[in-house]
Amino acid sequence: FAGLIVFSAPASLQAKVFYTQKEALALAFPEADRVEKETYILTSEELESIQKSARSRLTSRLVTLYTAWQGGERIGFAHIDVHTVRTKPEGFLVVLDGEGHVEQVVVLAFYEPLDYLPPQRWYDLFMGRSLEDKLRLGRDVDAITGATLSARAATEGVRRMLAYHRVLLN
Repeated sequence: FAGLIVFSAPASLQAKVFYTQKEALALAFPEADRVEKETYILTSEELESIQKSARSRLTSRLVTLYTAWQGGERIGFAHIDVHTVRTKPEGFLVVLDGEGHVEQVVVLAFYEPLDYLPPQRWYDLFMGRSLEDKLRLGRDVDAITGATLSARAATEGVRRMLAYHRVLLN
């Protein structure tokens, strides 16, 4: 086929979408009667408080959070954190129980080479953690050789969700 060139990247270099938003929320809250979405426009005070608590800068004053309900009881909260790892985005869902402890961290999409994606068992290390835990990479959270930037970005994303809970949801 003259003039036709096909480029194919190795599987480890291709972007991967693991779950849609709808699938992720269903996975996070299988027992929920309803999941409500609320978008916040942060005040200067809220922005400063969240950044201080999370030890991470926010790139936007606009934050969307999800609250899951079973009957009349709040059973959990979630946020889809989208951030740049090296030069490409990653999106993951951070789920908190009704008390503000991490219940799940699930990668939704990863556009860096998959070799840089930490395994799910690493994300599971956040389970049960709260903002009271320092969550410092390499100290409180294991660092990962070959995925340092991914691990740093994920750790900051989890801390941001915990800070959203403290400032906006309590």
